[in-house]
Order: sequence, then structure tokens, then C-alpha cells
Amino acid sequence: MKEHRVTTDFSTGQAQIFKNPFLESLTKTNPTSNIIVYGITILLLAYLAIDVVGLSILSFLILFITGFVFWTLAEYLLHRYLFHWYNDWKWTQRFHFIMHGSHHEYPKDKERLLMPPVPGLILASFLFSIFYVVFWIFGFSSFTFGFFPGFFLGYLMYSFVHRAIHMKRPPKRFKYLWHHHNLHHYQYPNKAYGVSNTFWDKVFGTMPPKPTRKEV
Repeated sequence: MKEHRVTTDFSTGQAQIFKNPFLESLTKTNPTSNIIVYGITILLLAYLAIDVVGLSILSFLILFITGFVFWTLAEYLLHRYLFHWYNDWKWTQRFHFIMHGSHHEYPKDKERLLMPPVPGLILASFLFSIFYVVFWIFGFSSFTFGFFPGFFLGYLMYSFVHRAIHMKRPPKRFKYLWHHHNLHHYQYPNKAYGVSNTFWDKVFGTMPPKPTRKEV
């Protein structure tokens, strides 16, 4: 079974994910809402890390940068193994459509190019809990409050790169990112999982094939 239909043109339609109008509204967002909600969340976590948990500025910065860089790996793994998780079971097909399949069906649906705040904060809380447990196992649970703001900012930066790729013309310096992600959408849905970078595709062998001379 094919994972999903590979779009052959730049569809301008919009998927309907839920029949319930309220639930449907929770699947849509805009840049301003995401900047405000996620920005406040990041600042609040930074405040907790320094003023409540008591991390030093240096410790916070090291953990923050580590979290920011670690996001690039999480971006790749989540996209490849969660968002493209698909099999013959109907509930997994439904999960895939809600999480990512609708985006492949309607890649220029501007209201769904960013993770909406409500599901985004739910997912963030889940990931925060995982990191907290991991750090707690090693006796450094307080590190989560420095690590996660950087991780979350990495996500926020990635999400706006993703939106720009679908909505804007590529700047000359980053044209390769536009090309890389469009190859994922329109030619190689099982390759090119990185969006903000191509590093992990190179590491894990999921770079799209280089074009032949006839294709150039």
C-alpha cells in the first residue's frame, strides 16, 4: 500500500480533518498565534530554569544550545518515524492523515503549515515529560528546564522555515532547502525528511538521488 498520494501540482485546497467545527478549528493556526503562545512558553521555561530551579546563566546557555541542536535530530526522527508511520490498519491511516497526511494532500494549506497551539502544547508537554524522566534517571532532572526551551525554540524556528518553503520564493542562499523539501513532497516521500537542514538525511542515507544530466 502506498503511504500517501504524491501531489503532482501545488494544491491550493484545504483538508477537512474533523467534522466537529470546534475540533476542526483546533487544527488551524497562524504565525502570530504561534509566536505569542510558543514564545511565552519558551520565556516562561527560561524564567523557571534560572529564577526558580536555580540554574546558572552559563549552565542554562549550554543546555539551551544543546537542546536547540538536538531538535534537528528530533525533527528528522519525528518526521520519518512518527509522521510517516503508516500501515493497513485504519486507525493508523487516520492518525497519519491527522498528523501529516493532510499536509501532503494539501501542501499549500497555509492554516496548517504550523503546529496549532493546543495540540502543539500537548505534544510539547509529552516530550518535556520524556526528557524530564531521562534527565531524572541520570540525576539531573533540573537540566530539563534549560534543555527544553532550546529544543522548543529549535522547533519554532523549524516550523517557520517549513512555512516559508511552502509560501515564499527561496532566497538564493537557502534554495537547496526549498529544493530538498519539495523533492520530499513531489518525488520522494520516503526520502528528504529533514526540513531545516539536510545533515541527518546524509547521516542516515535518506538523501534523494542526485539528478542526472538529462534531468538538470
